[in-house]
Amino acid sequence: MSYKVTRREEAVKYEAPGHFDVLTTRLHNPADVNDGTVVMGLSHFLPGGGAAMAAAKFEMVYYIIEGEMTVTLKEEDGAETAYVLHAGDSVHFGHGTERASLNTGTVTAQMLTVMIR
Repeated sequence: MSYKVTRREEAVKYEAPGHFDVLTTRLHNPADVNDGTVVMGLSHFLPGGGAAMAAAKFEMVYYIIEGEMTVTLKEEDGAETAYVLHAGDSVHFGHGTERASLNTGTVTAQMLTVMIR
């Protein structure tokens, strides 16, 4: 058995490719525990901040803690569908799913991201 406790002040800041007007922090990495597969991060998006359309490298879950994020998903036929998510809402998508996100609200949005490698 193995585990890792991460205190809020221990969150590691990093630059996420394709993201803008956001502070991204990493809370957990697979290397933290034996045979780990989970990455978890907390992002703080300024109004108008987000991430450009890109294919997901992993299975992922976005959970909105605070604020509003519009998540746009590209369908298999190329059409795009936008979902406005508020605090308590989440979206789960698979590896290879093309998605974009944008803070369409008026306050900083906090989004928890879980990636399964």
